Amino acid sequence: MRHIQDKRDGAWNVQPLSGVGATKTYVCPGCGLEIGVGVAHTVTWRADGIMGEVNDLAARRHWHLHCWKLKS
Repeated sequence: MRHIQDKRDGAWNVQPLSGVGATKTYVCPGCGLEIGVGVAHTVTWRADGIMGEVNDLAARRHWHLHCWKLKS
């Protein structure tokens, strides 16, 4: 379920993505390594961005579960 999570740099929308739903490859901004097809991970985008919801959603990023937990 999507929820809002506060981090040191602001509020973030957080959407878990199951392995079944992971149909593309992404690069995790936390560690710089690949998130492969079929790997459960977290999709995040700003919840408090000043550029508007459309721009925040377009700037969403895919994180390894562990890397997102480590983000300050």
